[in-house]
Amino acid sequence: MGHISKVRINKKIGLSVSGIVSVLMMSACSTTQKTTQSPKTAIEQLLQSEAVSRSLDRQAYDFVSIPKGSKVTMTTTGLSKDSAFIGEIVGGWLGKQGYVLANPKNAQYRVNVVVNSLGTEYGETFFGIPPISGTLLPISVPELSVYKSQNQIGYANFYLNIFELPSGRFVHSTPPYWTETFYNDYTLLFLFTFNKTDLIRVPNLRSLKRIIK
Repeated sequence: MGHISKVRINKKIGLSVSGIVSVLMMSACSTTQKTTQSPKTAIEQLLQSEAVSRSLDRQAYDFVSIPKGSKVTMTTTGLSKDSAFIGEIVGGWLGKQGYVLANPKNAQYRVNVVVNSLGTEYGETFFGIPPISGTLLPISVPELSVYKSQNQIGYANFYLNIFELPSGRFVHSTPPYWTETFYNDYTLLFLFTFNKTDLIRVPNLRSLKRIIK
């Protein structure tokens, strides 16, 4: 009887050790991605900037009802501190359309960029086991995702008011320019990760070239 009890104890110890080793292996194989400490990650910046650029490129109506070659000055109004960024992109686009940027004293028209919205939204869908921190044993179980999706969209919405100078007479207000961009990150069956996006080029933390180097 003593020999049988000893065998059972050894089996229990073996199973416990195997379980601990398995948990440690899973912890070692898990990959964690954290956002940077900057105000906006690179992907968030791209979501916003490309949304602004595409909203101008995809407009299906005449841009402004003033002659091309006119001298214009610009102002930007919006609730977000990033609104000035839209003004810079619109200014470059105006130059490509044949308008001349000038100081207010020499300008024939003032283009006021009114920013309704510029920003990103984030949503997450998760099915699996969330990360668990051990209390009795100093062992933590990482997040185990059967399915996980992290979805981000960039959104830009703005319009232009045009005034004649120096009279200040209102000339034209454009319909809103708006576009969405997206970046989605997926995890399937714990290990398989991939992403979908309409951004032209995005950072890739899992680049094979970096692993080889």
